[in-house]
Amino acid sequence: MLESLRPDPTFHPSAKLAMEAPPERLAYTVLLSPDGSRPDALAVVDVDPASEAYGKLVYRLDMPYRGDEFHHFGWNACSSALSPMSGHSFLRRRYLIIPGIRSSRIYVIDTQPNPARPTIHKVIEPEEVFKKTGYSRPHTVHCGPEGIYVSTLGGGGKDGTDGPPGIFLMDCQTFDVIGRWEIERGPQKLHYDFWWNLPRDYMVSSEWGLPPQFENGLDAEGLLANKYGHAIHFWNLRERRHVQTLDLGANHQMALELRPAHDPTKEYGFLGVVVDTTNLEGSIWTWYRENGQFKIAKTAVIPPEPAPADQLPPLLQGFGAAPPLISDIDLSLDDRFLYVACWGTGELRQYDVSDPLHPQLTGSVRAGGVAKHTPRASGKPFGGGPQMTEISRDGKRVYFSNSLYSSWDKQFYPEGVPGLQLMAHVGPNGGLTLDPKFEVEFGAEYASHQIRLEGGDCSTDSFCYPSA
Repeated sequence: MLESLRPDPTFHPSAKLAMEAPPERLAYTVLLSPDGSRPDALAVVDVDPASEAYGKLVYRLDMPYRGDEFHHFGWNACSSALSPMSGHSFLRRRYLIIPGIRSSRIYVIDTQPNPARPTIHKVIEPEEVFKKTGYSRPHTVHCGPEGIYVSTLGGGGKDGTDGPPGIFLMDCQTFDVIGRWEIERGPQKLHYDFWWNLPRDYMVSSEWGLPPQFENGLDAEGLLANKYGHAIHFWNLRERRHVQTLDLGANHQMALELRPAHDPTKEYGFLGVVVDTTNLEGSIWTWYRENGQFKIAKTAVIPPEPAPADQLPPLLQGFGAAPPLISDIDLSLDDRFLYVACWGTGELRQYDVSDPLHPQLTGSVRAGGVAKHTPRASGKPFGGGPQMTEISRDGKRVYFSNSLYSSWDKQFYPEGVPGLQLMAHVGPNGGLTLDPKFEVEFGAEYASHQIRLEGGDCSTDSFCYPSA
C-alpha cells in the first residue's frame, strides 16, 4: 500500500535529474496500416545494447479494429504529477494513451506487469469523444498535473468542420472523457500541437489544417493559396483562456511542432514550420516572452535541394526541387540540442541552441529523401525520410521513424514507405552517427510513426522545478 503512495521513480522534479535516470530498455512505436487492410498496432522494440534482441521487434500488440490511423500518443502520467498544485503524485507512468486520428477512437494500453507485452486496458469509442467534447480527430496527448490533455484536429460533423478543433481532458485514473478545456477560445480556429510551462502558467498551441485539408492528402492548391495554419497561440493555463496570437505570415505554411525549454525558468521554446510557399524553405522559429508579451523570431532556415524532375514525385516535378518539409523537432533535456526532421530531403539535423535566438548546425545524418533515397548505414534502402524523433533522457541517442501520414506518404513517396526505425548516437560535443546495428524493420504492410521510451523521454515529460 505504501509503495502505491510514493511517487513513480520515473518522475523527476527537474530535467537535470531526469538526465541521470537509468537508460531506456524498451521503445514503444505506433504502427499503422496504410491501406486500412489490417488493424493498427503498438510495437515493442528492444533498445538495450546488452540484449541479444537489441534493435529488434520483440512484441506487437494488434488492435481489434481497422481504420484508426495511429499517429501521436503519450503516457497517462509523467513528471508533471510532481507539481505542487497537483494531488496526483501517487500516479504511475503505466498506461499509453493512443488516439486514432482517422477513427477518433482512443485506446488505453497497460504496460504492466510486463512492459515487453502490453495489453489493451480500455477502448474509448468515438461517440464518447463526440458527445462530451464536440471535437474529432484526437491528435496529441500530454499528461498534465490534474489529468490527460488531448488536442484535436477536427470539430464536429462528419468532415470535422462543424466548429473549430481544440483540447479536451480525460480523467487520469478512470480514463473517462471529461470535456472541452477552453473557456475563452479567442480567434483560434485551427489546431495541431500544444505544450506549456507549468510554473509560468501558460500554454502554447500551433496549427495545421482542418480534416478536408489533410485526410485525403496534401491540398496543393490550398497550400499555394496559403490556406493552412501559420500562427501560434498563447493561453492562460489556469484560466483556460486565449491571451495572444503570433502570426508568422501566411507564406509560412503549417506551423506544427512545438518544443518549450524543459527548465521552467527559461521562457522560450521552438517551432518547426513545414514550408515557405515563396521559396520552399523550411524554418525554425524561437518564441520568447519579453516584458509580459510573447514574441517570435525566425532563427534558422533550411533550403530546398534542387533535383531533376524525373527524380521527384509528380507533386513536386514542377518545382524542380525537394523541400525539406520539417515534420518534427525535439529538444534534449539539457535544452542544448534541437533535432529537426527534414522528411522531404531525408535529413535529420542537430542544432546547438544554447543561444536560443542563434541556433548553430552541429550535426546531420541522412536516410531516404524524395530525390536522394539515401540508404541506411547498413546499405539497405530507407523509404520516406526521418520523421518522428525521440531523444533518450541522457541525450546520447536519437530514435526516428519514417512515415508522416498515410495519404501524404503516397504523394511524396509513391514507391512506398515500409515501416522502419533507426537510431543515431550523439557525440559528447554534438554530431550524429547512425547505428548500423539498430535498424528495426516493421514490414511493408506497416508504416511507423511516433516513438515513446520506457521510463520517459524528451517530448513526454514537463518539469515543475528548476535544474540546479
